Amino acid sequence: MNKPTILILCTGNSCRSHLAEGILRRALGEGYTVASAGSKPAGYVHPLGIKAMAEIGIDISGHHSKHLSEFLNQEIETVITVCGNADQACPMFPGQVNRHHWGFDDPAHATGTEEEQMEVFRRVRDEIREVFESYASGRKNQAAMAAKAAPLAALAYSDGHADEQKMK
Repeated sequence: MNKPTILILCTGNSCRSHLAEGILRRALGEGYTVASAGSKPAGYVHPLGIKAMAEIGIDISGHHSKHLSEFLNQEIETVITVCGNADQACPMFPGQVNRHHWGFDDPAHATGTEEEQMEVFRRVRDEIREVFESYASGRKNQAAMAAKAAPLAALAYSDGHADEQKMK
């Protein structure tokens, strides 16, 4: 069975979507494919985003900015937009079942000293972390419940079938 693919979109795919991708990938583990893209990719991942993620033990230094068209021919189970512009520009993807929009401030627009900018990156990272870790927890609980439900349904069917046989 293929792993469900979750695609996180923002406009530039330079910051917020990469923060969310790194956080969600770690929170979900191996059972999912997590990727990010943008409607107008900036062509780089913001260095302060990489630094903010390193502070919480997530390495996104190998990420690169991608256009959402790279995913148009792939089975995407869930699309999550993290900015309003991407939400407006988001197409439907093959196999798409779910779509969520959780908007966050763009830390790439932060001004001031590098430390003042880092404060904004940390705040947005932590906001994204709270939302995406909660989402991951829900997905994992849902998967665990589904795994338990199948054997129970089979047992209920077999018990019901046995009762029918007794009645004959």
